[in-house]
Amino acid sequence: QVQLVESGGGVVQAGGSLRLSCAASGRTISTYAMGWVRQAPGKGREFVASISWNGSTYYTSSVKGRFAISRDNAKKMVYLQMNSLKPEDTAVYYCAATYSSAWPMTPGYWGQGTQVTVSS
Repeated sequence: QVQLVESGGGVVQAGGSLRLSCAASGRTISTYAMGWVRQAPGKGREFVASISWNGSTYYTSSVKGRFAISRDNAKKMVYLQMNSLKPEDTAVYYCAATYSSAWPMTPGYWGQGTQVTVSS
């Protein structure tokens, strides 16, 4: 079992930056693919970024060049650095984990989510 807790969300102006953190507990995450999924109001969930157990990264096209996912297996942490934020990035961001592929990702574990609001 893996438990995931996100933090770092908030309100930021367009063009600003935020860094989301995901703290994992339970099993080691070193063999898991980790990712971030977001859900905007009235929309379905969208995979934002993922990182494989060996560090390969994947991004949805709308965030490429602006977001960066990273992991620290020793600390059981996953991060999402978000730069040049846009109002359309407003969503609840969920941390996710899977023992299978990083992209496409079918999460087996989810966090509770953290709200990111980008004002124009």
